Amino acid sequence: MPAGLTVLPGGALDFLSLGALVHRLDPGIIPFRKASSCEIHVSGGEFNCAANLSDGFGMETGVATAMSDYPIGDLIAARVRAMGVKAFYKKFKHNGVNGPNMAAVYSDRGHGVRAPVVFYNRANEAAAQLKPGDFDWKAIFKDGVRWFHSGGIFAALSETTGEVIIEGMQAARAAGAVVSFDLNYREKLWNIWGGAARAADVISRIVKNVDVLVGNEEDLQKGLGIAGPEVGGDSKLDPRVFVGMIDAVVERYPQIKVLATTLREVHTTNRHSWSAVAWFNGHVHTAPTCDLDVYDRVGGGDGFASGLFYGLLTGESPEQSLRLGWAHGAMLTTYPGDTTMATAEQVRAFAKGGSARIQR
Repeated sequence: MPAGLTVLPGGALDFLSLGALVHRLDPGIIPFRKASSCEIHVSGGEFNCAANLSDGFGMETGVATAMSDYPIGDLIAARVRAMGVKAFYKKFKHNGVNGPNMAAVYSDRGHGVRAPVVFYNRANEAAAQLKPGDFDWKAIFKDGVRWFHSGGIFAALSETTGEVIIEGMQAARAAGAVVSFDLNYREKLWNIWGGAARAADVISRIVKNVDVLVGNEEDLQKGLGIAGPEVGGDSKLDPRVFVGMIDAVVERYPQIKVLATTLREVHTTNRHSWSAVAWFNGHVHTAPTCDLDVYDRVGGGDGFASGLFYGLLTGESPEQSLRLGWAHGAMLTTYPGDTTMATAEQVRAFAKGGSARIQR
C-alpha cells in the first residue's frame, strides 16, 4: 500500500471527520468595521476535508459533530447535506437566548498590502461541549470506514474535545481505519483554558494514535514541542526546515507513516508562492512551486490535506498523492468560501502541469 499505510479496500464511508462546524461571515475585501453586507460560508477544518472529498472527488464521507437546533444550525445542516456529507450529530437544544451556539468566524479577505483579519465568537459553542460517550463509534464504524480524521482546532475548544478525539481515534484504529490529524495549532484557543503546557500534553496523547500527520514547523514546535529553527525565519519555501524536524517527530511517534505540510511565501494578500513537502515512510518528496493569484486563502490548507488523502485512499504513489494535494490546495484559493468547487479531473490536470488556458 502507498507509504506503508494499510487502507481498507472498501466500506460504507471512505472518510469520516470529527470536529466543529462553524459559519464564516465574509464581507469580501471590505473590513468589518465598514461592512454593510457579507456572505456566509459553512466551514470547519475537519468538515472541509470531508466536504472536499465528497463534492470534488466523489467519495463517500461523513462528519461527527455537534448541532444546535436554531436557524443558524439549520443553515449549516443544509450546507452539509448540499456537499454530500453524511452527518452524525450530537444534538443540542438552543434556548433562544445564549445557546448552545454554532461558532461564528469573521474573516475579511484583505487586498494587496492589507492582510486578511480573522476573529471569532465561540461563546457557549455546542461543539466545545462534546465529551466522550456522545457518539456511538461502534455503530458508526460497523459498516466500514476507511479513513478517520480530526484536527487541532477542535482539540483546543475545551477540556473534553481532545478526549473525544482520542476516543474516536481508538475506535477507528480498532476498526482498521487509517487515522490522520491536522495539528492546526491555535495559540489563542489554547490560552482560553489550558495554555501551551496543556496543549502539548493533549496533542501528544492524540498524535500517539495517528498514522498521517499534517502540520508545518510552527505546529510541530508549538503543538508537539519539537525543537526546530526559529519560527518566522526566512525559510517559507525551503523544505529543509521542515525535513530537518522529521527525525525528531518520528523518533517520538514511530507509528507515523506520513508527515506533510504546505510551503507558502506570501508576497501580497493576493499573490503567493505555493509548494508542499511530505515524508512518506522514510522518503521525502517535494511538490513544484507555483505562483498563486489568491481570491480567498481560507481553506487552502484543508484543500491540500484532502487532495493528499484522496491520493492515498485511491492507491496513488506518494509523489502523485502529494501533487494532488498541492494542486487541490492551490485551486481552492481561487474560489470564495472554505470548501472546493473543483472537480477531480481539474485537480489531476493541474497536478500534471495544466495551465489556465480556457477549457473548451
